[in-house]
Amino acid sequence: MSHVNYLFTSESVSEGHPDKVCDQISDAILDAFIENDVKLGIADESKINTRLGCETLCTTNKIVIAGEGRGQAPLFKKFGNHAVVNREMIAEIARGVVKDIGYDQDGFSYHGADVDVLLHGQSPDIAMGVDAKKKKGAEEEGAGDQGMMFGFACTESEVYEKGSFMPAPIFFAHKILKVLADKRRAGQLFDLQPDAKSQVTVKYVNGKPVGCTKVVVSTQHNAQTRNAKKYTPGMVKELIADTVASALPDGWMPSKASDFLVNPTGNFVVGGPDGDCGLTGRKIIVDTYGGYAPHGGGAFSGKDPTKVDRSAAYAARYLAKNVVAAGLAERCTIQVAYAIGVADPMSVLVDTHGTGKVEERKLEKILPELFRLTPTNIRRALKLNRPIYRRTAAYGHFGRAPDKDGGFSWEKTDLVGTLKSALR
Repeated sequence: MSHVNYLFTSESVSEGHPDKVCDQISDAILDAFIENDVKLGIADESKINTRLGCETLCTTNKIVIAGEGRGQAPLFKKFGNHAVVNREMIAEIARGVVKDIGYDQDGFSYHGADVDVLLHGQSPDIAMGVDAKKKKGAEEEGAGDQGMMFGFACTESEVYEKGSFMPAPIFFAHKILKVLADKRRAGQLFDLQPDAKSQVTVKYVNGKPVGCTKVVVSTQHNAQTRNAKKYTPGMVKELIADTVASALPDGWMPSKASDFLVNPTGNFVVGGPDGDCGLTGRKIIVDTYGGYAPHGGGAFSGKDPTKVDRSAAYAARYLAKNVVAAGLAERCTIQVAYAIGVADPMSVLVDTHGTGKVEERKLEKILPELFRLTPTNIRRALKLNRPIYRRTAAYGHFGRAPDKDGGFSWEKTDLVGTLKSALR
């Protein structure tokens, strides 16, 4: 028997969290590769030259960038018969990300950090399986790796944020940190530093979210106020309380002071990569649905859109969101699975969790017909050959408004009409 009254908790981390610093560096490098292809005229809606699997590590005044890729000058330079990455350009991209986030501390600074760039060329064995081949008169790219990916959508946050179609716990955990970051950047909360985490516990009654029972925020801050007073956790709590409450629906903020925890272990002065090592791809639950829905085995950041870890997860979210937006279910989970070098998915599963108004088998048949789940079609239909990725690397890849330049295209609900017509 499923729960109808329960508590569910999700966490988020800010753009200054060590792992998110790494995700953003990896995705900024990906954006640079794609933007370079666009400038050279070798990337458009039909094709993409870039191949990239970029991993970043950050620690005390050290950034290490590794992985494999393919690109054009000036990001790659000729060295004899080989192409090697332009390490100086890659290092400057990394420094620019760190500067934009706001790190200029003794232990981690955009100008003081040592940057090692260890990117190298893509394996020809992988390239052979992924590059487009003629299939039934059309060119199709093979999947960049094997694996399974999930997409999810639900109606529960629609009352509070139209168009989000996200679980409430992760949606509001993200929102708390985004509002804090915006105020820090605007100088309204100037004593805050970039590193922060949030955790939100939502109470469900009859399966619907009704409020928060606990809210936890840990945020890095200056050691002293501008009046030279030493910060205490109580002072930090007072500093951010109104901002945190403003990110939640009316009446959701816990009424008991003991249910709103700020920096529970004490002061949080040393933070970011100086306080804890960061790695690309270590916050995959934060990136998706906060544990409310399944997650596949792969992370997103630093991977070009031929890699189905990323693009197929976006496509599955797109289809699940359109199913829910069309009123065909209140909740929808979609799983797709791939084999490396093979274009068509191995399987497609649709689960509407007992809320569907259409048979799941019918959706499993019709969705791939309306939207082919090959890497080539996903990339072209969602227009993923654009430098749109760094913005995804903090505050979640899903539940965001589509951007005018094509960012978050997988959040559109433009398949609703077609889907309804096909099911008549």
